[in-house]
Amino acid sequence: MRYRPEIDGLRAVAVAAVVAYHAGAPVPGGFAGVDVFFVLSGYLIGGLLFAELAATGRIDLSAFWLRRLRRLAPAFLLMALVTLGAGFLVLLPFELREMGKQAVAAALWASNLLFWRQAGYFDTGAREKPFLHTWSLAVEEQFYVVLPLLLFLLLLLARRRMVPVLAVLWAASLAATVALTAGQPDATFFLLPFRGWELLSGVLLAAWTPRVGAAASRGLGWGGLAVIVASLFLVRPEGFPGWQALLPVAGTAMAIAALGGPTPGAGAWLSHPAPVFLGRISYALYLWHWPVLVIAGLARGEMGAAERLLWVAVAVALSVVSWRLVETPLRRAPEAGGVRTPVFLAGTGLAAAVVLGVGGLAFLRDGFPGRFPPEVRAHIDASQGFLQDWSRCGVQAGGPFAGLDACLVGPEGPPEVLLWGDSHLRALMDGAAAAADDAGVPGVLVWRAGCAPAFGVTKAESAATPAEDALCPATSEAIRAAVERAPSLRAVLLVGRWAYYAEGRGVGLDAANRIEVRLGDLRGEAALAYGLRETVAWLEGRGLRVAILRQVPEMPLYDSREVARGLAHGWITQAEALARAGVPAADLAARTAASEAAIAGAGAELLDPLPLFCDAERCDAMRDGRALWFDTNHLTNEGAAVVAPLLRGWMEGALGR
Repeated sequence: MRYRPEIDGLRAVAVAAVVAYHAGAPVPGGFAGVDVFFVLSGYLIGGLLFAELAATGRIDLSAFWLRRLRRLAPAFLLMALVTLGAGFLVLLPFELREMGKQAVAAALWASNLLFWRQAGYFDTGAREKPFLHTWSLAVEEQFYVVLPLLLFLLLLLARRRMVPVLAVLWAASLAATVALTAGQPDATFFLLPFRGWELLSGVLLAAWTPRVGAAASRGLGWGGLAVIVASLFLVRPEGFPGWQALLPVAGTAMAIAALGGPTPGAGAWLSHPAPVFLGRISYALYLWHWPVLVIAGLARGEMGAAERLLWVAVAVALSVVSWRLVETPLRRAPEAGGVRTPVFLAGTGLAAAVVLGVGGLAFLRDGFPGRFPPEVRAHIDASQGFLQDWSRCGVQAGGPFAGLDACLVGPEGPPEVLLWGDSHLRALMDGAAAAADDAGVPGVLVWRAGCAPAFGVTKAESAATPAEDALCPATSEAIRAAVERAPSLRAVLLVGRWAYYAEGRGVGLDAANRIEVRLGDLRGEAALAYGLRETVAWLEGRGLRVAILRQVPEMPLYDSREVARGLAHGWITQAEALARAGVPAADLAARTAASEAAIAGAGAELLDPLPLFCDAERCDAMRDGRALWFDTNHLTNEGAAVVAPLLRGWMEGALGR
């Protein structure tokens, strides 16, 4: 295939959109630049493979994969090694630990699978993942494995049906994406089967590039470019990719079709030396910009627009150096003056082994916490104190709770106690498990984040998707059915962040979070009070002893990760850290007044953890130099251990032991 500078111009549009979006520029759909890359990659790779088929009648798989390795591996491995080194100097242990895992996944072309299982691309936690951007590289690399193998197989079995088969796969992938995005947004965003149609759009265009006249070419070119630019402002994270991805994909396909036409049109602008140069370094810039912004953000905290622009300039400089000194010379074949293949493969293998080894060590050694002094370690330990033992958790295969995602605690046997709650119960899980073991009581925990444990209560939450909101009533009804099938059950404990539901908002560092609980025409405190009262009455009507755990104190200004970063990087003093790790009793009383009335009106036994953490003046997140809170409202495992005796006493009392 001849070199087409306008293709590099399209790459420039794509990478500029992604970098602008990540840098905080007002380009709300800038992430769709990745979709432009997908179509371009499919077009170029498809064109190369079809050209080889036309010239030789076959596909040389080893030569193809070697070209891809020369094109992609050197710059990636350099970026990965530098990022790991910078992370060792800057990141906190839990951040470095997670980055090590991400680096290993990225080096194995599987980071999209890792991020699919973790929080989504648009979550706030994305800003703590230096290798998050490699998800799209993993999708492309997986496609580079699958497409040549598929074409090779079709050569043997159905050569004349090659393009129709690809068209059927394109349609199936697109249909699945549109149908499943609402219910499975992370899967459709990160996984190849749902992104394959975008790459196949380029492949099919390479197989059949329409011949267009001068007027049509000009219209298609400018029209395609306009659709791409419009998509960068029109598409939104909600419901993406779904049908929204059709916009950048269609715009790119239109532009590619036009760029092969008889008149320059948009191609003349895209072929200007400035966008062509940006397109040539686009791969390197895509690699470098995100880890630079993430690590700078973690080291510097909140940055203004000017500082973010400065870090983008740093990324551009790194990209130019990487492109000129590493990417360009190493992608050349030996006959074109490049490094001989055995030497290239040995060097690439060694660099990959170093990335895997360093990333693996960072993960296995918990991010090397010994790099920091004890006063920082107290909060670092808390930031890692939210990792529970999930060995007895999962969707239950049998018994009364079959089909529910639950955790079994205590000795084996039919459950005698049910602990039902939200993420506050999740935070207490190891403490509850220890209490059940000590009391000799078989139990089951069912929790759903952001869901008040009350029958009939629904919610709409700013920090959740509609699908996640819908899980609340579905889980409640599944629990109702399970209780009716569980004759061994004798007691139920309800656990929740009651003030959040009654007030409808977070507090302090999470004050921006909003939630509205509903029950029929009731809203907020009234819905919570009525739902709890009816839930307790229903459970007690089946002979169960019901208790409600009073909410553990919220620490409005405390987040173990933020405090640890602040101490490590000198943003705050030790005195300021200690001041954040607590709340005046008067402030706590004002925050919980409405929720206290709601749970008191339910008529259930009340378990009170406040005396474990509070005196008359203040509730404290620290004890003996250790932090017991993970963030504004969740205990660490060490904090849960403080509550365990209270839970044990309730279990023993409820069962008469």
